[in-house]
Amino acid sequence: MLKKDNRLMSALAVFLLVAVLAGCQKMGRVDQGRVIEFNKEKGTVTMIRDASPNPDTPEYSHLPPVTYQVPTNPDEMGADPKPGKRMKLDANNREIVIYVPALNNFAKINYTLVDQKENVGPDDPLVLDKVTGKPKTFPVVDPHRKTITIYSKRQKTVITFSVPDEYFAMPVDTWDSGDDIRIYYKEEGKARRLMNVSKTDIFKK
Repeated sequence: MLKKDNRLMSALAVFLLVAVLAGCQKMGRVDQGRVIEFNKEKGTVTMIRDASPNPDTPEYSHLPPVTYQVPTNPDEMGADPKPGKRMKLDANNREIVIYVPALNNFAKINYTLVDQKENVGPDDPLVLDKVTGKPKTFPVVDPHRKTITIYSKRQKTVITFSVPDEYFAMPVDTWDSGDDIRIYYKEEGKARRLMNVSKTDIFKK
């Protein structure tokens, strides 16, 4: 009788383990990164994953980029994400890292500093139009002066710089930081929920 009870307990333990594992598989997973492309018509978003374990110090360096079908239910879809190719701005070393689609890789560029303003909050006249009450548009590309001006919310810095000609001719969104998004999914490549972290959290880009 004891052996029978032991076999019954063992079978029950195995069943519970299988049930727990099955339940875990149904919970889904979370992915997060910076948007480099958003196609509203096709319902797809492509991002560079954040490879950092610390959300306060993101590191957009994971290749290749990953693409998800966005949720079809508007209640599960946050604000449309803004794409951009700027992955990192190192104001101390005067370096900027961009994603180059044609190369499917990153490029680190040493820029020439023209002007730099620090401690620039979102309500500063440098970045906020006092007449309309709306944020000014960045980046600003000046073809005559051959300069680019960007605003980093995370670093509270407005920087104007110049780059070699081969980079200056690139699209404007090359110098913009895309929105950060958080995706919940159960099936690879299909988002169940999408949160635009840049527009819903107090998140500085």
